[in-house]
Amino acid sequence: MGKLLVDALGFHCPLPILMVTAKVKKQEVHAGDVMEVMADCVSFEKDIRLWCAQHQKVLIFFREEGNGVKRCQIQI
Repeated sequence: MGKLLVDALGFHCPLPILMVTAKVKKQEVHAGDVMEVMADCVSFEKDIRLWCAQHQKVLIFFREEGNGVKRCQIQI
């Protein structure tokens, strides 16, 4: 099981979600891997929860880290 960090800080909707999707499509992560994503997009929490539900992925955690920065981990 691997771990991949996606730094989407400074990118606005829909780019953080598109970055996550691209990593999965390019097979940079595999079943069982964990992807950690950092973003400061206002709608990121709603978007990543919806993405996980649509793609049947597990949102391990979501938290706000201050200064608008959000971090989550997704099991692929």
